[in-house]
Amino acid sequence: MNIAIVGTGYVGLVSGTCFAETGANVTCVDVDKNKIERLLNGDIPIYEPGLDEMVHKNVKAGRLKFSSDLASVINDQEIVFSAVGTPPDEDGSADLKYVLQVAKTIGENLNRYLVVVTKSTVPVGTARKVRAAIQAELDKRGVSIDFDVASNPEFLKEGNAIKDFMSPDRVVVGVESEKAKKVLTKLYKPFLINNFRVLFMDIPSAEMTKYAANSMLATRISFMNDIANLCELVGADVNMVRQGIGSDTRIGRKFLYAGCGYGGSCFPKDVKALIKTADKCGYNMQVLKAVEAVNEKQKAVLYHKLTKSLGTDLKGKTIALWGLSFKPETDDMRESTALVIIDLLLKAGCTVRAFDPIAMDECKRRIGDTITYCNDKYDAVLNADALLLLTEWKEFRLPTWAVVKKAMKNPLVIDGRNIFDAEEMADNGFEYHCIGK
Repeated sequence: MNIAIVGTGYVGLVSGTCFAETGANVTCVDVDKNKIERLLNGDIPIYEPGLDEMVHKNVKAGRLKFSSDLASVINDQEIVFSAVGTPPDEDGSADLKYVLQVAKTIGENLNRYLVVVTKSTVPVGTARKVRAAIQAELDKRGVSIDFDVASNPEFLKEGNAIKDFMSPDRVVVGVESEKAKKVLTKLYKPFLINNFRVLFMDIPSAEMTKYAANSMLATRISFMNDIANLCELVGADVNMVRQGIGSDTRIGRKFLYAGCGYGGSCFPKDVKALIKTADKCGYNMQVLKAVEAVNEKQKAVLYHKLTKSLGTDLKGKTIALWGLSFKPETDDMRESTALVIIDLLLKAGCTVRAFDPIAMDECKRRIGDTITYCNDKYDAVLNADALLLLTEWKEFRLPTWAVVKKAMKNPLVIDGRNIFDAEEMADNGFEYHCIGK
């Protein structure tokens, strides 16, 4: 089966590579010629565990190819997936210009039946706009060519994307014809054989499912952060509360961890976009607006804990950061809490020393040399007045505290992910603060 994936970011490159792994012949397309050149040279432009090996394996097998010219490959495909970016517009709504540009290119060059599938996260109603954009170009050409549009939202977690794709909780596919359903059933046959759930539905429901899923997860995070902040005021322990409510099968244990805010490419963007979709329909998403407000406030909570311990005048203080990415196992810093904390610290006149196993190059790309990038976690705490844990990388979980304390000027640790033990920290002579305790 021949398919093309337009866009070689996290979603496009992972999806294309995994489809190739199941036996499809895949062409990954991107207008960024430098990115395609890197891929042709075996240089993977994103960090995702296991992706390098799988890309090289499928390129070698001839099932995975790369191109910067969508027009030249369209008519060799049965399916074209659109996995281009949908960044927030100035008003918070999803910017569909890249999605519609792909549709326009398809309409300009289409010569035979094709299923056009949106894999990007897009607002409800986008499929209609994609269909209209393709049809408009066909009408300009004066040709009548049958095509279908479909929606196949992704549910990949960065850092675990390959496993999520190959062993999914569910695959959601929105279609509007039996012909499109038949084509996509053929593509997902390997998943059906393995008894994974492939849920076919109408296109608006598929488009809404993605936003609803991410918004629910974001809601759980903000709810627990709100509970954690109240726990601190009343003398409760949010970790105990989490265990208590998570044991209720109606609630479950996942996404009940308190911390210093969520980030990444999905949750912040999708919550904003769903709020904006509702606004356009004349409906006020009160819960999601509160979720967003709680999260923005939570990103500064470690800074406020810092000023409570060291005072409001932080000028001249050296602050160590462990972690820069928005979560472990990725170099993604989009909407990262670290960016908020760094900005607050620099404005307060602090010197910032940071270490992240993967994301330091990405941080430097974003903010340059405004902070010091360190060789390892122990280098980061050298002469520090405080250590802030922002990302729960595994290598941060069991440091040699005697080395940390000896290197620091002041033994203050503020744990934004609740990964350290308060009693152990006290035994090692640290002033220790975490979230919700």
